[in-house]
Amino acid sequence: MDRQYDALALFSGGLDSILACRVIQDQGLKVLGLHFVTPFFGYPEKIPHWEEVYGVEIMAVDISEKYIQMMLDVPEHGMGKLVNPCVDCKIMMISHAKTLLKEFGAKFIISGEVTGQRPMSQRAPVLNAIRNSSGTADVLLRPLCAQSQPVTPMEESGLVDRSKLPDIFGRGRKIQLDMAAAYGFSEIPTPAGGCKLTEYENAARFFPLLRRLEKADVNSFRLATTGRQFWSGDKLLSIGRDQKDNDRIEDLYEAEDYLFEVRGFPGPLSLGRSFCGAEWDRENIREAAALTASFSPKAVRSGEEIPVAVITPSGEMVVKVMPERETGFVQPGLDGLKEWKIARAEDKQG
Repeated sequence: MDRQYDALALFSGGLDSILACRVIQDQGLKVLGLHFVTPFFGYPEKIPHWEEVYGVEIMAVDISEKYIQMMLDVPEHGMGKLVNPCVDCKIMMISHAKTLLKEFGAKFIISGEVTGQRPMSQRAPVLNAIRNSSGTADVLLRPLCAQSQPVTPMEESGLVDRSKLPDIFGRGRKIQLDMAAAYGFSEIPTPAGGCKLTEYENAARFFPLLRRLEKADVNSFRLATTGRQFWSGDKLLSIGRDQKDNDRIEDLYEAEDYLFEVRGFPGPLSLGRSFCGAEWDRENIREAAALTASFSPKAVRSGEEIPVAVITPSGEMVVKVMPERETGFVQPGLDGLKEWKIARAEDKQG
């Protein structure tokens, strides 16, 4: 990777971010795409493919810990319908990009935002707030909608030719699709957001952690994206759905966790974790073992008690249980979300 670039670009892998890079490259400028990664978004494994298909150099940038702490500290601009801090998310990424300008000798930052495209984060007043809050008024360029934005120092100096930038507005994608065709892209990304925080099922996985944690715990949020999720009070049980989940659970295991594995039958691996000082008693362990065994079809069909190996913080044990779904562990939901948001906002104001 060449360490010297003219511009750093926020690169999500969506069509707008790709086109924003390409229209600046068309002016003979070198662009490095920054693909931000957290437990909620980011696909660093796709970077080699994107580089080949779209002709943009890309680097993964993990901001997980800082991002989670921002959510726990109450995002300045609030959250969307679920637990998505869209405005503060963009401010954080642009602010982080600014800190990297000197490292790469870059003069400005590119974002693929389009005025009016997203109702929460891409209205004109919000775009202004993002620019001002991130402290990037003099280095941020939104190439796809530049014609409707204030002239930037990069355009005034002649580094970027404003007249050659597109003038896109609103939610339609016709102009972007025409541009993609002109570039000859063999693949066109779908317009889906790609952020788990905006999806009901995934938001429900994260909400219990947001309610319980005070400091960023990246491992636990990664665990929340893995397997089937169940809670009993302040105890989380994550049950693998396939071998990939089982491998990830092993990787996320920590010394204070409980690990459950069905013996004698193919089945899932599951991981139990405590929050807020909660302790696992023998009944919790039995129920977690029974629930784990219930996801082993062959174990269920046996009609017998199933041995489940348990690694606990104090040692190993084997418990025999009948596979069972009706336990004290239940799937998470978003009950109380509205009240939680209101209480946090009041605490911050008070």
